[in-house]
Amino acid sequence: MIQSLQRIFQDMMAPGRSPEKAEPTRALATAVLLCEVIRADYRLEASELTRLETILVERFALAESEATALVEQAREETENAVDHHRFLRAVRDGCDDAERVELVRLMWSLALVDGVKDPLEEHRIRRLAELLHVSHGDFIRTKLAEEEQGRASNSD
Repeated sequence: MIQSLQRIFQDMMAPGRSPEKAEPTRALATAVLLCEVIRADYRLEASELTRLETILVERFALAESEATALVEQAREETENAVDHHRFLRAVRDGCDDAERVELVRLMWSLALVDGVKDPLEEHRIRRLAELLHVSHGDFIRTKLAEEEQGRASNSD
């Protein structure tokens, strides 16, 4: 926390630098919010990172190398950002309702990729869904759909 405050003051005092960073792209903002979900349980698993890269490739038509670089940038932003409001704003303002609901569904797919429904990940998704103005009903529907998808793929 103290390091974050020091970084803010250093950024504000640096000559020629604006204290406010440029608005993130939708791809970066999405990647940061998804990173928030996989970091919620304090365990970063290879299966989650692989799924995150796959999501970014599919959602933004990226090459695998671009998705890998975006994940690294998102991880850095997630760890170093004081708050995530600019990322939330980029998604909220740049996506319609259906896209935001789909993002919450993707959050659930990331949270469940390791086969464990962690309460910390669920709490983070719930909070992000609220901040993205996704209804509670859509939050529950996406959760149930992804749980069912997970059960179906495990029974194969």
